[in-house]
Amino acid sequence: MKNDLHDQVATYYGKTITSTNDLKTSACCTNIEYPSHIKQILSELHDETLSKYYGCGLTIPSQLDGLNVLDLGSGSGRDCFVLSKLVGEKGAVVGVDMTDEQLLTANTHIGYHAEKFGYSNVQFIKGHIEHLDQLGLPEASFDLIVSNCVVNLASDKRAVLQGAFDLLKLGGEMYFSDVYADRRIPNHVANDPEVYGECLGGALYWNDFLNIAKSVGFTDPRSVSSDKIAIDDERIAKLVGNINFYSVTYRLMKLPALESDCEDYGQAVRYKGTIEYEEDKFMLDDHHIFETGRIYTVCGNTYMMLHDTRFKEHFDFWGDFSTHYGIFEGCGGSAPFSTETMNAEGVAQCC
Repeated sequence: MKNDLHDQVATYYGKTITSTNDLKTSACCTNIEYPSHIKQILSELHDETLSKYYGCGLTIPSQLDGLNVLDLGSGSGRDCFVLSKLVGEKGAVVGVDMTDEQLLTANTHIGYHAEKFGYSNVQFIKGHIEHLDQLGLPEASFDLIVSNCVVNLASDKRAVLQGAFDLLKLGGEMYFSDVYADRRIPNHVANDPEVYGECLGGALYWNDFLNIAKSVGFTDPRSVSSDKIAIDDERIAKLVGNINFYSVTYRLMKLPALESDCEDYGQAVRYKGTIEYEEDKFMLDDHHIFETGRIYTVCGNTYMMLHDTRFKEHFDFWGDFSTHYGIFEGCGGSAPFSTETMNAEGVAQCC
């Protein structure tokens, strides 16, 4: 079954569609407003690298200089070559893909981009992202793992996330975009070859994804951005019915001390404005945007995501984990009991 699925996906992306113009939905090609520095790099890429790119989000985070990066489902190599420029000559980028035609495109243009950038730091490996442990990649060797609208095509999503977790260094992150559904998808929809190839059939119900991510070690998944996917093809739209699909970019941190909920330890941070291209503000996720110079109280998890990662030098920190003040209001869960049955003196009334 898994081999049949791999063959089906490889055929779809290697032979059925030959450019973004062949796609029938926006799932693998959503509209993205790229930052100016990424637009500039894209303008330097080979035309074939761009035309055979199929992605649903922006999987290029900040502060990349010198990083060791892995791209899962690298396709034509577009994101790998963008990352190549951003990590610089001291960094390295590895792309993994299973489709021969896409790997041929990527490998064909390594020299072109090396000449453009003045160095070569990219390599492409054939393999299945469900079996990262079989590719000879050292465990805990990558600072960053990215993926752009590919995990949904994998036959075993848990294996992909577990493999990514194992390959990341402590403090590293998986920063990736993928397609999610607002409910579990019926088999007759999920198994339709065209629906699957369009990155819809294999989409996880968003809450199933969160539970899988947490179970492999990514305790506190953070959503960075999301967009609803348009389905213009009449047959596909009729088949999926009332199911809604979304392109979502997630940031998953490999920080074993993260807690299942956002807890309050009386901590605060201040962004220095020193990350290139984000001098005015830094966006950790869609509800943590730090303006330069302002002090923000944060939960313990957010503190660790800034303090125990490559972002540490760009922040000032106050507090530690010596005193716990309960759940972090507005961010964590709520108490499983009422906290409002108090008398006028603010004391709980006895029965």
